[in-house]
Amino acid sequence: MNEMNLSKRLETVASYIPKDAILADIGSDHAYLPCYSILQGVAKSAIAGEITEGPFLSAKSQVMKCELSDVISVRQGDGLSVIEDSEVIDCITIAGMGGGLIKKILDEGKGKLTHVKRLILQPNIHAIYIRQWLLENGWELIDEEIIEEDHKIYEILVAEKGEPMQPYQTVSLQTGLLLGPHLIKKKSDIFSGKWTQECRHWKTILEQLEAAGHTYENNEKFRELENQIKLVEEVL
Repeated sequence: MNEMNLSKRLETVASYIPKDAILADIGSDHAYLPCYSILQGVAKSAIAGEITEGPFLSAKSQVMKCELSDVISVRQGDGLSVIEDSEVIDCITIAGMGGGLIKKILDEGKGKLTHVKRLILQPNIHAIYIRQWLLENGWELIDEEIIEEDHKIYEILVAEKGEPMQPYQTVSLQTGLLLGPHLIKKKSDIFSGKWTQECRHWKTILEQLEAAGHTYENNEKFRELENQIKLVEEVL
């Protein structure tokens, strides 16, 4: 992978960056995504943010190699703190983290989202946390993709300010938050395969809980898993 040939995961993220965007890529690693989006003539300028020293230096080196230092600013900092209060950023990408961490970054950086028109978020796990955050903070989930790469499954969530409940009009809220309202509509083979496997895993846990006996915690977990299996099986 390099700045001209992204992974399928990052290429999918990049495909949702609007034309002439002023981009902030949080957790940018080697800054491949900002470099690619500039070189492809999509983004106008970008910030590449990294919290740790190694990836920060890698990003700086990559941007210099591509001779893009005039349009990509590489910054070290935690989450959205790399964006100055006076800066107008209209698109933010956060890819390759857990859903809980992405939610935390958005929560702690709410003040930096004033001018942002689009969020493109790619959690490795727990996409439900992001859907809940979007719903609670006035962001409408406008599209989702699910892809498989190197035997791993990734979800990409795209949101804009709008009507947070709009995507959940044709599906129950609980089901939509867990599975993704747009992904349910598309119902791809990857989507079906992922959730079929999840159900198998949950059923194995149910058997283990049954064998372990009835404690309050076990009963709570049992009911939660039973409900999740029911939601998934209704969709599949």
